[in-house]
Amino acid sequence: MPPFFSNKKLIILLASLIFLVALVGFSLKEREKLSWPEQFVHDTVGFFQVVFNRPAQYVAGFFENVNDIRNVYEENKTLKKHLRDYAQLHANYDNLQEQYTSLKKQLHIDSVADIDAYNRHVAMVSARSFDGWNQQITVNKGKQQGIQNGWPVVTAEGFIGKVTAVSQFSSTVTLITDPKSNNQIAAEVQNKDQVNGMIEGYDADKNVLLFKKIDIKAKIKKGDEVVTSGMGNVYPKGLLIGKVKSVGTDNYGLTKVAEIEPAAAVNRLDFVNILERKTADSGTDSKGENGQ
Repeated sequence: MPPFFSNKKLIILLASLIFLVALVGFSLKEREKLSWPEQFVHDTVGFFQVVFNRPAQYVAGFFENVNDIRNVYEENKTLKKHLRDYAQLHANYDNLQEQYTSLKKQLHIDSVADIDAYNRHVAMVSARSFDGWNQQITVNKGKQQGIQNGWPVVTAEGFIGKVTAVSQFSSTVTLITDPKSNNQIAAEVQNKDQVNGMIEGYDADKNVLLFKKIDIKAKIKKGDEVVTSGMGNVYPKGLLIGKVKSVGTDNYGLTKVAEIEPAAAVNRLDFVNILERKTADSGTDSKGENGQ
């Protein structure tokens, strides 16, 4: 026997290689059924794929869900911020719309009889004291804009007061609803009798102006409108002051006294008109006026 065939290890190795090549060649052939070794290997690999793949999928899904929750949280924060911004924008829009409406109203007071005898200075209410809410307001126009002490102040709803202090860029307006004011306003009732009297004082508890010095025989009733009479040339004739709420007599029974509900809502003022009387020469009044 040749020496080659006497080496058992070499023969076994050669036989194994031949078997392996034959097995690979057999596996590569197209056929419908797998051999039992192939089935064993295929099932074993499939089992371990299931064992290791399922936990990996669960872990990957868990982290994916965590990431989705984080994204939803961030989107929710952004959405809430947008909602807050929208609410603020809506509030700003409502405020601007209210100011625009108020300003627009101030440009339409031409129904007053002699309003053409006055120049109008539209001013914005810049400040008012909480304690003196119905007493005074501060507006954003002063000496630099030509404002002078004593000029009447109105809104589209009616007469509200007069300028009582002026600085360079702002002015103080004392309202007709100031109970401490000693201001007297010549007024008349708009009826066929044209009853005259004086607005003297304000009752804060009743929210009424006191219309005094009315002739005891004068005919005046609830609901009659009271306007400025123009006497004294301080205020334009025909500025609406309010409506008669009740009528009585003074303590001595010599004159009538009427309670007047103010026409202008002085508790909510955004813009006002400051009236400047025109003159024949310059078109404006050279000095402020005080008095009744």
